[in-house]
Amino acid sequence: MKKMSFLMLALLVSISLILSACGTKEASKEDKGNGASEEKKTIRVVTDAAYAPFESMKGDEIVGFDVDFIKAVAKEAGYEMKLEHVGWDPLFVEIKDKRADIAISAITINDDRKQTYDFSVPYFLSTNKILVPEGSDIKSAEDLKGKVVAVQNGTTGHEAVKGILGKNSKDIKMFENNNLAIMELKNKGADAVVADNTVVEEYAKNNPKDKFVVIEDTDSFDQEFYGLMFPKGSKLKAEFDAAINKVFENGAYAKVYKDNFGAEPDIETLKAQQ
Repeated sequence: MKKMSFLMLALLVSISLILSACGTKEASKEDKGNGASEEKKTIRVVTDAAYAPFESMKGDEIVGFDVDFIKAVAKEAGYEMKLEHVGWDPLFVEIKDKRADIAISAITINDDRKQTYDFSVPYFLSTNKILVPEGSDIKSAEDLKGKVVAVQNGTTGHEAVKGILGKNSKDIKMFENNNLAIMELKNKGADAVVADNTVVEEYAKNNPKDKFVVIEDTDSFDQEFYGLMFPKGSKLKAEFDAAINKVFENGAYAKVYKDNFGAEPDIETLKAQQ
């Protein structure tokens, strides 16, 4: 009788433990369903960290406006991220081949790129401007004709200059990044650099000894909008679009913008593009 009771007790305990384990498993599934206990997924983000003030290297660290922005947006979307400097041309390959989840590198949204990639809603308004030495006779984009112009290869600045000087003009000097293009101007190997306004304005401001000035020509250079770039069909796009709008609304975007540029952003113009 005692033996039978012991066996029965052992059986009941075993059944209880099994049921308890099942309950724990179900609870874990529920936790994952509502996101309370699910670990944040880590996404791979690629950039070209030679494009100050948007992204540049400070020792081993990538810093700049784009870096601060993507950190705020990824946090809002609920993702951890690993940011890697791969270079300008390689970042397009990384995204196209789906080896990376997102690219951020002051990438202009345009119809040509949309054929291969998906883009977020715009997060930055830009236009190309001309960087020239003080005293230059270049006062507009039209004055670039007959001059040697340095550009970063594959950028909208490069495309704009091809439209002015001709697609195969020998007067266009192409470089891997804008830093090299500006060094060519500094070394008198070029008469001008055409690049995004913030890039040339920040360089001229931070390097007064070079005595460079920035030329604006709104008739020749259109407004451009930067976006996060995703592989075609990425499920992350909708989540990050929502997160971008959240940081527009909660003040995080304005803080990042002011911290980097010392000015208020034009969020309404960005939202109007949506």
